[in-house]
Amino acid sequence: MLFLIDGYNVTRRDPATSSLSLEAQRDALVARLRVRGRNLLGNGRIIVVFDGEGGPGISAGGGVPVEIVYAHQHSADDEIVRIATKSSGRVVVISGDRELCARVATHVRGESEARGSECCFDAAGRGSKRRDGGKRGSIARDVGLPRGANSITAELKDLWLNEED
Repeated sequence: MLFLIDGYNVTRRDPATSSLSLEAQRDALVARLRVRGRNLLGNGRIIVVFDGEGGPGISAGGGVPVEIVYAHQHSADDEIVRIATKSSGRVVVISGDRELCARVATHVRGESEARGSECCFDAAGRGSKRRDGGKRGSIARDVGLPRGANSITAELKDLWLNEED
């Protein structure tokens, strides 16, 4: 299974990351997916697509490998459709953009599914049971964010996250 995540669509809708800089949004989402990707999404390959310039990469340090793709000359939506079209297996698009999800559904060769951005949010699945019946722990739920980040002001987030040691 291939999970295609509309990066900024997710981070801009997520209360835990929406007020952060674009770089901090990217870092927080990728870190969260590295640690909790399988719990949030299920088993499969994870690709996060962002608008703009940047190099492709894989973030694999200590968790689930997360591929990072930048759209460069075109939109992240176009890049997601391009990747989905090349895929031969099941594709899950994670975005709040209904038009994007519909485009993927018409272009993909295999089976496709659309999920809302909230399935990648920091609070997704808290307190719920895992597929294996165990209780989800809280150890990695705030990866990429300071403890209690959801309850502090944007000004304090900016001060804490931009502080250089």
